[in-house]
Amino acid sequence: MNYPTIPAIDVSSSAQARDRQATLTKPAGSLGLLEDLSIQLAGMTGKARPRFHRKGVIVMAADHGIVKEGVSAYPSEVTAQMVLNFLNNGAAVNVLARQAGALVKVVDIGVDYDFHGMEGLLHRKIAYGTMNMLKGPAMTPVQTEAALQVGIELVQSEINQGLDLVAIGEMGIGNTTASSAITAVLTGLPVEQVTGRGTGIDDAGLQKKIQVIREAIRLNAPDPQDALDVLAKVGGLEIAGLAGVIIGAAARRVPVVVDGFISGTAALVAAKLIPEVKPYLIASHRSVEIGHLAIWNTLGLHPLFDLGLRLGEGTGAVLAFHLIEAATRILDEMATFDEAGVSNKE
Repeated sequence: MNYPTIPAIDVSSSAQARDRQATLTKPAGSLGLLEDLSIQLAGMTGKARPRFHRKGVIVMAADHGIVKEGVSAYPSEVTAQMVLNFLNNGAAVNVLARQAGALVKVVDIGVDYDFHGMEGLLHRKIAYGTMNMLKGPAMTPVQTEAALQVGIELVQSEINQGLDLVAIGEMGIGNTTASSAITAVLTGLPVEQVTGRGTGIDDAGLQKKIQVIREAIRLNAPDPQDALDVLAKVGGLEIAGLAGVIIGAAARRVPVVVDGFISGTAALVAAKLIPEVKPYLIASHRSVEIGHLAIWNTLGLHPLFDLGLRLGEGTGAVLAFHLIEAATRILDEMATFDEAGVSNKE
């Protein structure tokens, strides 16, 4: 598969942003991570004083064959039901996106349901869900690459229409199981150290989930040095699609705000496929799912906040839009010492 070229971070713009931060009417470093974030965004965008005018969250939806093994507290039918909820603007991500002034783009990349060309939904279905990875690979290599390509093309189409800041979110019953499997293989950590309760399974359900993941990894033997192989054998269509979104956005210097565990898994996959995308990632929050922290540690990223979230959908990433807006406004609008006539000398 041919991936787009990822440009290097613009160190000149970063340096200009850093220099400007040093002249603003505040003690140096007193706005902490907001200052760091503004400098990072300058390097990503290639603009010394970046501002974002068209923010959006891309929510990829797909089903998982592994649900047949009883790894989720909810049935697969909930995936399609939640897609309809998104389209009716009734989900948490819709509420938070309205608050942030952000678009919500919902994508059917692999839901086990026929939406019959429903208006407002982006129809990009690769398959009606993945295969049961306890019986063999979750996806074929062709399906995996097709899902990646969907993400790349979709985000670049949105960028052509003015999107300049993108968050990634997902919906898919069973996707924490796929994410735990991918994370265990790509980080080398034991399955039990990256597997949580997902939709809220009990202790017995968690132990069963761990055993199912171990067996799926043993059966499929994904190559930890080949992220595409791992994605195909124990992954999901929405995870692949979101990895494509990351690659496509980074190629166009558009920052990617990563949500929870599943979105984090997509970021891990994208960074393993193309390490150059990593500087374009913003870790929004730390999820309750234990595998999420393992991903951030592996990628060397520090989440902006920890609110005990575990919903997905892109909710945490959209919340981070407010901090990103604050960081860029401080850099762009705050007066310098000279402009304000304030002494900057001891």
